[in-house]
Amino acid sequence: MNHEAERQSTETPAEIYERHMVPAMLASWVPALLDLLALKPGERVLDVACGTGVVARQAASLVGTGGHVVGLDFNGDMLARARAQGPAMEWREGNAMDLPFATHTFDVVVCQQGLQFFPDSGTALREAHRVLVPGGRFAVAVWCAIESSQGHHALTRGLERHVGTEAAGLMSAVFRLGDAQALQMLLEIAGFRDVRVRREKRVARFPSPELFVRWVVVGSVLGRTGVQVRDQSLAALIREVDRALQPYVGSDGLAFPMEAHLAVART
Repeated sequence: MNHEAERQSTETPAEIYERHMVPAMLASWVPALLDLLALKPGERVLDVACGTGVVARQAASLVGTGGHVVGLDFNGDMLARARAQGPAMEWREGNAMDLPFATHTFDVVVCQQGLQFFPDSGTALREAHRVLVPGGRFAVAVWCAIESSQGHHALTRGLERHVGTEAAGLMSAVFRLGDAQALQMLLEIAGFRDVRVRREKRVARFPSPELFVRWVVVGSVLGRTGVQVRDQSLAALIREVDRALQPYVGSDGLAFPMEAHLAVART
């Protein structure tokens, strides 16, 4: 185990998510998602499934001191990290399928890479619609099919062989809303109008395939749901993923493309 991996082994899933996974594969999507919403000073914004708050913090800088941003997440550890990063903001623990807000509370609702984790995506979308004012805006980002992310595709195949079908299923489910037409239909059924969906590509960058595996195993849905990967299985998983991703390894480490659908709509 290298020095970085040894140090990482003492970090919590929320710490790994914020310190490593956000800059490696999530932060680069935030400007495009917020651009779709064209936030204005003074607006009220809800970030659903806010995680450690990368979207909420940038939204707060756009709506200014006259606006108000609330970050909501089901995971208390992620919210604790969010509070440490943005102590002046409002952070709420709650369920996306039963939002703890009155009808017509927000001008804007945003959800980056959270919708696919909700047990009932349709209910969560109807709740987002409910808390928006008439004419309010909603934006969501979800990953495209897992084949568009060779890193996670290789990791899922390795999990199937070395950890088990449950862990592999959790990882593949992250990409379950990868069909653009199905996403548009979900939004329209929930009551949204003027739905626009576009596909974009970014590059995920990790120091190495080993750290990609270690960080995702602990900092993703796997770690947050308590999946335990024993040392022997983890070593075998790292070896397999490292071999599979060699075409994406260069002098600066591991870099592989990821694609996502960004959607924006109105109430």
